[in-house]
Amino acid sequence: MPAWLIPALKAVLPHVGTIVSVAAPAFTKMRSGATDNPDAVQQQIAELQAAASQNAAHIRELAAQLQTTVKALEQAAAVAEARQQRLMLLGIGAFALSALALAVVLLRV
Repeated sequence: MPAWLIPALKAVLPHVGTIVSVAAPAFTKMRSGATDNPDAVQQQIAELQAAASQNAAHIRELAAQLQTTVKALEQAAAVAEARQQRLMLLGIGAFALSALALAVVLLRV
């Protein structure tokens, strides 16, 4: 499993229930013959406006969490890159030391 997936899941999973509950239909339903009722239309418009503003708030919150997650991923990538460079230097040093040991053995023979 990729290392970046776990922090991303930890950031998103607590909000899945909220997203599902908001996405459930919560709007006023029109009765079959009530299409001419201006109060019902006004109520639906108000509900849609409230849902739009609530969605905007949720999007801002998710964007902030995504920004935090991206920063954490960038920091983890920087740490991993530094670790890789250290291991590369260690490998080059081990190779040089083994080549030196081989040369010493061959010169003694």
